[in-house]
Parts: sequence; structure tokens; C-alpha cells
Amino acid sequence: MSAPLKLVVFDMDGTLVDSQAHILMAMTEAFQSAGRPVPEAAAILGIVGLSLPQAIEVLVPGIAESNRDAMVEAYKRSFRAQFAGDGSHALAPFYPGTREIVDRLAGEDDVLLGLATGKSRRGVDRIVEAHRMEGLFQTVQTADDHPSKPAPGMLLAALAETGCDAAHAVMIGDTSYDIEMGRAAGFRTIAVSWGYHAPERLASAEPDAIVDDAAGLMRRLDEIWGRR
Repeated sequence: MSAPLKLVVFDMDGTLVDSQAHILMAMTEAFQSAGRPVPEAAAILGIVGLSLPQAIEVLVPGIAESNRDAMVEAYKRSFRAQFAGDGSHALAPFYPGTREIVDRLAGEDDVLLGLATGKSRRGVDRIVEAHRMEGLFQTVQTADDHPSKPAPGMLLAALAETGCDAAHAVMIGDTSYDIEMGRAAGFRTIAVSWGYHAPERLASAEPDAIVDDAAGLMRRLDEIWGRR
């Protein structure tokens, strides 16, 4: 009897690639376009992982829907403009070792890969194209089609698309939203400490593990799969 397929789903921003230059610039322009004071960088990075409308609502409590939507559009315009030149690859570099993990897992016959991100489909496609990751992910779930994290819809859709069972699935992310989403979907969860949420905030979401580097992430996956 063959071993069951394993599904590994990654968050994108703060987990695979460091997009904070994109995010901070776009959010700054969104707030300036609305004539609002720009939040501190830590506050902006703290909402990474949420879908964009929800992120704006966290940063501007009580904002009117029309004003929120205008800021969302300003953010998207800024993000698109940043990718209009030739610097997109440099602006969102991989964290050390993360590309190597993706490539290694993509080469394993019993592993399927996925993305679950608060970005739009267009934003994901830009990052995937910039880093030449086309064809590596069997399922890609974005904010265009699902409620914001930590609702489990993205991961439930990933299971349905791949035919995998949650018992053999792992969610990897850098925010408490990722971990809460993974737990709600019945996934094992691994938090990475190099992203946008502090370790204590990650710990409060109760992941199965918190890892500090790519080597530690691969070791933890091997342990989950009984390879060690």
C-alpha cells in the first residue's frame, strides 16, 4: 500500500519571501492618499496575513466602508506600480534557505505543495513569476476567493483540490493568523520566527512547533513524517 500524499501549505509574505518593503511602501501611500497619519512599521507588519480590507479595518478602527475601499485601491495601485519596473525580484527576496526547501519538497513524489495567502491572485502571480516558481504549487489559495485568515476556508479548499487528508497536511506561516487557520482546518502547524509576528505572539496561537531557520523547518517536517 502506497504512503498517503502529504500536503505542505506555505504562507507567502514573511514566510517564503520578505515583502516588507512592498507592504510598507504601499500602506504608506494608502494612508497618505486618505490624508491619515501613517502607522508605525510594526503596526503595519502586525496585520500582514489578513486580507487587505480586514487589515485596513484593524489599522483604522471604525473606518467607513467607502473610505476603507478607497484605501484598499490606493494600496493596490502602489503595489502594482512597484512591480512596473525591474526591481520586483530584489524587493521581495527569499528568506535564507526557503527556496531550497520549496525545491526539495517539490521534487518528492509523495509531497504536494500549496500557498495560502492574504494577497490577491494577481499579487501572488507577480511574486511567483518574479521568482520563477511556476508549476511548483499544486494549489494556490488567495484573498480573492476566501474569507480572511484565520478562517479555515483557504486550507479546506486546498484539501479539496489536492485530495489530501488534513491528518497528512502541514501549514507553515509566520503569523498567528496562519497558525489559527491551520489548527481550525485540522492541519499540523509550524510557525517560523523570521517573519512579521513576534515569537510570543506565535506561541500564543499554539503551533506544533516554532522554528528559527530553514534547516530547523526541514528537520521538523521530517519528524512529523516519521523520517527521524
